[in-house]
Amino acid sequence: MLVLEAGGARAELAPERGGMVTRLAVGGAPVLYLDEATFAEPGKNVRGGIPVLFPIAGKIDPDRLPGASAPMKQHGFARNRPWRVVAAGPDRAVLGLDADAATRAEYPHEFALRYTYTVGARGLKLEQRFENHGAAPMPIQPGLHPYFLVADKAGARVATDATTAWDNVAGARVALGPIDLTAAEVDLHLLDHHARTTRLTRPGAPPVVLDWSDDQRVLVVWTLAGRDFVCVEPWSAPANSLVTGGALLVAPGAAHESWLAINLG
Repeated sequence: MLVLEAGGARAELAPERGGMVTRLAVGGAPVLYLDEATFAEPGKNVRGGIPVLFPIAGKIDPDRLPGASAPMKQHGFARNRPWRVVAAGPDRAVLGLDADAATRAEYPHEFALRYTYTVGARGLKLEQRFENHGAAPMPIQPGLHPYFLVADKAGARVATDATTAWDNVAGARVALGPIDLTAAEVDLHLLDHHARTTRLTRPGAPPVVLDWSDDQRVLVVWTLAGRDFVCVEPWSAPANSLVTGGALLVAPGAAHESWLAINLG
């Protein structure tokens, strides 16, 4: 585990568990939800923290990319791979993940990821760098999957200017009305959320403000009944974009950079 601290904020990172942030607290108050049982079991996807979604967010159909010899699971492989510590200091750490034989079987591209985590007085900034070390253009559809701790979902709100969404539960495009976060499952992909920011209001706790780079074009809201979390996830493109088109393309020898800031309002 890596611990980063600045002012009244503290973040914990787990390089071996997908390079993810597991905990974030500001002024001693927890910001993120973490299911300890899934974190303790290496064979399970961690439900909580901030999982890294690469090279895809969501699922692909079919489940195998052209040129791949193995299928790709939902949200890609980065969240299940051990990352290495490139640099670490009191309030900042850089983690890296590079292509190898196992990743090439699912995703036939020569990539290098460098994620920089920096803690500030009110929260955390995640800077993502996607390098293409191959000879062909590299399509990517990355995202981040923050689980925010929300005890009272009946009074919680996610601010959005979106009017349409893909409802992944219903399997249909829908007009977006008020989001009922108390439903059995909410899995909404907000397709026209134009602002590069949102605010998660949490009754009894400080609101969380998310800001992100212009390349993140879809906002996903996901939660399950009986669980004290609401996920608010900036994605770079809709699910399946590596197959249907619309994914980001990184030219050979080039890099693409993104960022997400999470602060208490």
